[in-house]
Amino acid sequence: MEPDAPRARQGTPAAGAARPYGAPDGERGAGVVPPGGLLDLLGVCAVVLDGSGRIVFWSPQADRVFGYTAEEALGRYASRLLVHEEHRELVTRLFGDVLTDGEAWAGAFPVRHKDGGTRLVEFRNMRLRDTRGEVYALGIAADQPRLQSIERDLALSDSMVAQTPVGLAVLDAELRYLLVNPALEAINGRPAAEHLGRRPRDILPFLDTVSIESAMRQVLRTGTPVVDQYAVGRPPDDPDRDHAWSVSYFRLAGPGGRVVGVAASVIDVSERHRAATEVDRARRRLALVADASARVGTSLQVEQTAQELAEVSVPELADVAAVDILDDILSFRRATAYRDGPQLFRALAVAAAYATEATGATDEVGELAAYGADRLVTRCVQTRLPVLVPRTGPDDLRHIARDAEAAAALARAGVHSYLVVPLIARNEVLGAFGLLRARNPLPFTEDDALLAMDLAGRAAVAVDNARWHQSVRNAAETLQRSLLPGHPTELAGLEVASHYQPAQSSSEVGGDWYDVIPLSGDRTALVVGDVMGSGIDAAATMGQLRTATSAYADLELPPDQILRHLDRITAGLEQSIATCLYAVYDPHRHRVRIANAGHLPPVLIRAGSSPELVGLPTGAPLGVGGVTFVTTSFELAPGDRLVLYTDGLVETRHHAIDERLDALLRVLDESDRPLHDTCGWLLEALRHPGDHDDVALLIAEAHALP
Repeated sequence: MEPDAPRARQGTPAAGAARPYGAPDGERGAGVVPPGGLLDLLGVCAVVLDGSGRIVFWSPQADRVFGYTAEEALGRYASRLLVHEEHRELVTRLFGDVLTDGEAWAGAFPVRHKDGGTRLVEFRNMRLRDTRGEVYALGIAADQPRLQSIERDLALSDSMVAQTPVGLAVLDAELRYLLVNPALEAINGRPAAEHLGRRPRDILPFLDTVSIESAMRQVLRTGTPVVDQYAVGRPPDDPDRDHAWSVSYFRLAGPGGRVVGVAASVIDVSERHRAATEVDRARRRLALVADASARVGTSLQVEQTAQELAEVSVPELADVAAVDILDDILSFRRATAYRDGPQLFRALAVAAAYATEATGATDEVGELAAYGADRLVTRCVQTRLPVLVPRTGPDDLRHIARDAEAAAALARAGVHSYLVVPLIARNEVLGAFGLLRARNPLPFTEDDALLAMDLAGRAAVAVDNARWHQSVRNAAETLQRSLLPGHPTELAGLEVASHYQPAQSSSEVGGDWYDVIPLSGDRTALVVGDVMGSGIDAAATMGQLRTATSAYADLELPPDQILRHLDRITAGLEQSIATCLYAVYDPHRHRVRIANAGHLPPVLIRAGSSPELVGLPTGAPLGVGGVTFVTTSFELAPGDRLVLYTDGLVETRHHAIDERLDALLRVLDESDRPLHDTCGWLLEALRHPGDHDDVALLIAEAHALP
């Protein structure tokens, strides 16, 4: 008869019983250890013969191997049922050896199947003895082709696992290593014995094992594989370089679907990762260079150019950047520093990727600082070479910072790497470009030094252009201011306020001028002019015209005659054109006589009335030649004001001149200020930062004579 099916037994499990899948550590559930699936896969069956060779026990699995049911097999002689006639003598002898000698026999034997065919079956035969001393023969049998197929699969699997360059591991449902192949031993740098029974967090502390184990649990729970997940870290045997691995996870289940664990495959893709990282780094560096080309050198201001360089380098290249210029360079003094002498720097710019104590350790913008030959920034400008400190220590920080307190601040800020490169333009060292890293964990490299040198070289040319431009501009402005008049302490019947404003952008100064010339009979000449062009040439032309105007004014010629003589002089100057208003005020008659050479009309503000433009013949600019000028006269009573100005006060690139003249009248109408305050009010109301023209402004107010 067939054996009864086993019944589940309830109660407290024996020590060592397996926990149910998914139960946390330390929690044990009821039940025995679940069976393995290999025997089911093999299809192993059991058959028991008594001493006469009759079948007395027949397992259900024997049905699949031999084709007979238990009812068909029990009680029958095995040799007659299962063995072909030509093999019966051999089977009888082997059966007798097992029962008589008790020696086990193993081998493959052809068996007659119920369907009439022959099956090659592998046997393991052994003798059994019961309590009465009777003997039996137990045969454990499996289909040999199936068994050989499984053996081949196992051999192939074992060979592949042992020899593949891919790291392989099997972990149980609690993520403990059960198997590690030689490739994974090499990848992890630890022998298989150190893996077994331990979890990834114990073996791979240099990786994000929280994410790794979370992915494995998800695979165990859902059965959905995780394929080609990247893990990046720095193993203990190579702490200075990133390594990368492509990791995949697959759930393992037995024939009955029972989850037994998770398999992991690991491929070292460090070279591919580094190549991709290098390509990405090169792309970012090209983008940084392109960004710097667009953002650095947008003006001819030294300080702004330095700030643009500092800002473009954070956070892509550094966490903190500073630009320091040699003070001798800014002052246009010949550099006299020796290799063993100190250098005097002026801090021009500091930028940081985030708020950090490290910025407070740098020199304050605009301040001077002397650094001795032992300082790294001094070594940089004296040798004209970058100074790279990949990993800074306390001694390095003392040679970077200005003093011990600043060095301590850098240490507290986490500064761990330093790079400084010289700013060189036209073969002259202008200063240094210093970079710090704190939050960025990577040390500066030689590639970073090359990139910083590229940025510094581009910026140095812009800084050099800006400092030379500022020098020329300052010279022109100084010349122009020196040529402008000082006001007489007292004019008869007239109060005058004047102002000269250079262009607020980095453009060169223009040729705008004004003049106040006392004449005989208590009269006063008022002059405003504008030489086309800019720079020292325009300032020099302005000086010539002003001198000529003063000389002709002493001849007491009418205003139109004065302009005619100035026109002839201007035409004789190389490529010079100028506009001019020349007016003479007579306080006894309260009359103004005025002539115009292509200049904007003056504004007349009569006491108690709104401002208005004085209608004058426009005339042609000075230098055109052969043009007739016209003298016009009008009343300027006590309390009246006359406003003369150059086009820089009203002209813009975005508005029509009529709109701007109307704006001038509105501003003057709103102003009820003292004469000298009105100049500042007009400039504040009508001028904007970055205006590209200078302004000369002259306001006269008539008073009654004593």
